[in-house]
Amino acid sequence: MKIYEYEGKNIEEVTEKALLDLDLEEADVFIKETEEETGIFKTKKVKLEVLVKKDVLKFLKELLLDIVSKMGLEVNIEVKVRDNQLRFNLYSDNNSILIGKGGKTIDSLQTILKHVVSNKTHFYINISVDVEDYKERKLDRIKMLARNVSREVLSTGVEAKLDSMNSYERRLVHEEVSKIDGVHTLSDGVEPNRYVIIKAD
Repeated sequence: MKIYEYEGKNIEEVTEKALLDLDLEEADVFIKETEEETGIFKTKKVKLEVLVKKDVLKFLKELLLDIVSKMGLEVNIEVKVRDNQLRFNLYSDNNSILIGKGGKTIDSLQTILKHVVSNKTHFYINISVDVEDYKERKLDRIKMLARNVSREVLSTGVEAKLDSMNSYERRLVHEEVSKIDGVHTLSDGVEPNRYVIIKAD
């Protein structure tokens, strides 16, 4: 992963110069901008660091394949770029090992990729690792659970305590329940065992 560096008087000028030089569109790169004051008269100079997305994707795909092969697994990896998020969806004959209990292996693989990129480039890049859309299906199940439990709380008037969830999953529950009149949510407990309670208004 090569970091390209460009300098100029303003962000527009430097970005245009970088994209022209690399023969790419802005959607094809990650850009980090810094501003420096130079000389006696403290004139401002813009410095851009540019990473090409396809280079990052290639590097991370090879890293993932290396890690997974050391786990004794063979995988196919589908790569997608959505907005500025790099998504890696893994397919194998042993998804349960790749997923891990409650998705912990997937989360670990994702964390490793983020740390490696950050250490090598000092860029923050949004990276998602999934196994045959496990995470997507899990999030759909959480939304459905929130709706079903809300209906139950509405009909019985008895509050319900859900299993512990990470912050993103709890936020999904809060958002889903907020769409339903007559119930509300609150979080309780201590990380990593915080959970959501659904109550009638």
